[in-house]
Amino acid sequence: MSKFSKYCISYTSLSCYLNALTKCKTLKTKRMKKFLIICLLLCTSVTLMFAQNSLLKKADKYTESNLREHFKSLSVYPSWAKAQDYLYYVYEGNNGNEYYYVDLKRHKKYLMFKNSELASKIMKFTHKAINVPNMRIRSIKFDKNDANLLYFYKDGKDFKYNMKTGVLQTYKKVKEKRGKSFNYSSSVAKYAPDSSCYVYAYHHNLFLVRENDTTKYQLTQDGEKFNSYSYRSREDSDKKTGACIHWSPDSKYFYSFRKNSKNVKDLWVINSLTMPRPSLRTYKFPMPGEKNVFTYDLHLFYPSNLEHKVVDIAKYPDQEVKMCFYNLKHQSKYLYFTRKSRTCDQFDLCKVDTETAEVTEIVSETSKPYWMDQLFEYDILNKGEDIIWWSERTGYGHYYLYNKEGKLKNAITKGEFVAGKILKIDTVGRSIIFEAYGKDKKMDPYYRQYYKVNLDGTGLTLLTPGDGYHNVEISPNGKYLFDTYSRVDMQPVQVVRNMKGKIIAKVQKYDLSSLYATGWKKPMRFKVKAADNTTDLYGVMYKPFDFDSTKLYPIISNVYPGPQAEYVQRSFAIDDNYNQSLAQLGFIVITVGHRGGSPYRPKWYHNFGYGNLRDYPLADDKYAIEQLAERYNFIDIDRVGIYGHSGGGFMSTAAILTYPDFYKVAVSASGNHDNNIYTLWWGETHHGVKMETIKSQKKSPNTKDSKDVKSDKKNGVDTYKFSTKIPTNIELAGRLKGHLCLITGDVDVNVHMANTLRMADALIKNNKRFDLFIMPGKDHGLGSPYYINLIRYYFLENLLGIKMNNVDL
Repeated sequence: MSKFSKYCISYTSLSCYLNALTKCKTLKTKRMKKFLIICLLLCTSVTLMFAQNSLLKKADKYTESNLREHFKSLSVYPSWAKAQDYLYYVYEGNNGNEYYYVDLKRHKKYLMFKNSELASKIMKFTHKAINVPNMRIRSIKFDKNDANLLYFYKDGKDFKYNMKTGVLQTYKKVKEKRGKSFNYSSSVAKYAPDSSCYVYAYHHNLFLVRENDTTKYQLTQDGEKFNSYSYRSREDSDKKTGACIHWSPDSKYFYSFRKNSKNVKDLWVINSLTMPRPSLRTYKFPMPGEKNVFTYDLHLFYPSNLEHKVVDIAKYPDQEVKMCFYNLKHQSKYLYFTRKSRTCDQFDLCKVDTETAEVTEIVSETSKPYWMDQLFEYDILNKGEDIIWWSERTGYGHYYLYNKEGKLKNAITKGEFVAGKILKIDTVGRSIIFEAYGKDKKMDPYYRQYYKVNLDGTGLTLLTPGDGYHNVEISPNGKYLFDTYSRVDMQPVQVVRNMKGKIIAKVQKYDLSSLYATGWKKPMRFKVKAADNTTDLYGVMYKPFDFDSTKLYPIISNVYPGPQAEYVQRSFAIDDNYNQSLAQLGFIVITVGHRGGSPYRPKWYHNFGYGNLRDYPLADDKYAIEQLAERYNFIDIDRVGIYGHSGGGFMSTAAILTYPDFYKVAVSASGNHDNNIYTLWWGETHHGVKMETIKSQKKSPNTKDSKDVKSDKKNGVDTYKFSTKIPTNIELAGRLKGHLCLITGDVDVNVHMANTLRMADALIKNNKRFDLFIMPGKDHGLGSPYYINLIRYYFLENLLGIKMNNVDL
C-alpha cells in the first residue's frame, strides 16, 4: 500500500468518526461535541497537508537535478590526439574523475594515471592542495612522436608527464604566433585578407579606408535603420560600427547581403520587473498574410576602383533569400544563394558571377504543398563542379548529385527511408557520411543511424549498427567513429568503430546502480496506430515507481504538434521534460507522435496537417490514449489530462475544446492559440498562404499602394497580394467543459502574450470558468520550479481530486 493510500484511509476514517460524533447522544454538552469536532478537523487538515507535501516531495525527488548525486555522467567526449590513432577522455564516475587513453591500433583502453600518484607529484612543484578524486588537468596534448608523453597545465604550471615511466617535469611552453585569419576584423574595421584596406559602417552606410591612406571613401548612400549595411541595423549611432560584409579570399571584392525589415510592423512587450521603471521592448514581427515582410538585396563592391554593383536576385514576390556563406573559403569566382517563394512551394539554387554580377539559376524545384526546410541541405563541391542537393521528389528526403550547369547526374541515396543531415563530405574519395531515419524496418524510424555512400550512389554502408538513437563524432583523420547510442529503456553505449561499422574499442560502461537504488526505473516504449488504423505511431510511457497493476491511474498526455519536430524522447534520459517525476504523483504520463508531427518520416506524414494547422494532431492523440486504455487495465479512460508548452500549449487547449467529454484537464503554457498573430513562417508554411494576381495596369506616379496589395516597383504595376486565414482555439471557446489552465510569460517575444489573453477573453465572453497565470518577466521559456509545481498542483487537484490546502508551492 502506498503512503498516499494510507493517508487517504486515515482521512476517510477520520471523516467517518467525525460523522459519528455529531450524532452521538452520549456527549453531555453541545460545547464538548463542538470542541471534539474542531480537534478532529484540525487533525484532518494536518493529515491532508502532510499527504500533499509528501506527494510533491516524492515527485521532486525524481527530477534529474535532485538525482544528480546518484550519477555523475551519462556520456564522455573524446579528445583526438594529433597522431589520430588514439584518443583520451575523462570519465566523471562515482569515485571521481578518471582519465583514459584508447589505443585504436591495438584496440585497448588504459588508465592514463592514478589520480593519487600524479597529484602527489604535481603538489611537489605547486605546493597547492589538490582534490584528488575530482582532480582536473587542463590543455592536454600528446607528443606527436611519443604517444606515452603527455603535456598538460595545472595550478599555474605547464607539465610534461611520461605515462610509461611515471616521470613528471615542468617545461616552458612556447607561445604560438597567430597571424590574421580569413575575414579578420577588429571591433569595427573588417580587413581584406591581404590587409590592403578595411571597411566599416557609419550611419548604416559603408566606408572604405586603404592602407597608408587616410581618405575615407563612402561606398553607399541608401543605408538606414532596419535596412542597414551595419551589424547593428536596429539602432542609430554616431559611432563607427562593424560592417555586415564578407571578403573574397583574393581581396578583389566583398559583398553585403541585406535583410530589410524597415516596413515590417512592430510588436511590443512590457517588462514590469525592470527597475526603476517598467520598460518597453519593440521588435519586428511579420504575421501571416501581412503585406510587409522581410525583403533582401545583394551588393558587390570592388576596392580597386570603388565600384558598386547591385545584383538582381528577384524572381518571386516576397521571396526569402539565404546566402551560401561557406563557399567563399574555397573559391572567389562565384557566390551562391537560395531563394524560396512566399507560397513556400518554389525553391531555387542560384550562382552569381562576381565579375559581371550576373545571376544563373542552377537548380529550380517545386515541392507541394511546401518545401521542407528542417532537413534540407546543399553543398558546393570542387569549386562548383559538383552540387549535392536534397529533395523529397520521391516522397522521401534524399540526396542528388548535379553538375555545375544544374544537370542531374544521379541519385546519391534512394529507398523508403529519410536521408538527414550530412556529417562529412570526402571530396577526394567522393563519398558522404549522412544521417538516416527508417532504413532498418525493425527499428523505431526515429532512431538516427549513420551511413556512408559514394557520390555515384554505390557502396551504401551502415556505420552504426545497434538498436538505438546514435550520435557520432568522426576522428580528424576520417578513420574512426566515436559512436554513442541509447534508448529511453537502454542506458548509453559508447564505442569506437572503423569506417565499416566494426567495433574496435569499447569506451565506457556506466555504473547507475546508485540511481536504481533510489527506486528510479526506466520508462516503457510503445507503438499504437493513428486514427486511420494504419499508420504506426511511437511513444513513451512513464509510470509511478510504486506502480500497482491492480489500481486505476489517470493518464496525462504531454504533447507537441510539430510539424517541424516531435518532442518524444528517443535517447536515454533521467527525467525527460519532467514526465518521469510527474508520473510519481500517481499518473500514467505519455508522449506520442502523430501524423503531421515530424520531418523524419515520409513526405506525406509531415505534410498531413497542411491547411489544418489547428486540428490535425488531435484525433491521433485521442485514439492513442484509447488504444492504451484498451491494452492496459490500469489506465482510467474517464480521467484524461493533457498539457504542453508553446505548440503543445496550443494543442492541449485545442484538444480539450475539440473533445470536451474526453479530455478532463488541460494545462497550456505559452500557446499560440491564434496562429494568425504568430510568426509568418509557421502559419504560411504549414497552413498555407494564397497569392492572388491582380490584373496588371499602368500605375500613375501619384498613386499610392493600397493596404493589402503589393506593388511591383520594377514594372510600376500592382500585380499580387497575399492572404491567409488560420482556424484558432478562440473559435472553440464555448465548448469548454473541463478544467483549463492557461499560462504565459508577459515578455514572450516568440509567442506573444496576446495569444493567451485572446483565448482568455473568448472564454470570459462564453462565461467559462478557467485559470490564468501570468509569469512576470518570463520570455517563451518558463522553466522554473514554480512553473513545474504549478502543473503538478493543477493535475493533482483536478485529475486526482486532491484539494491542495497548502499555500506553499
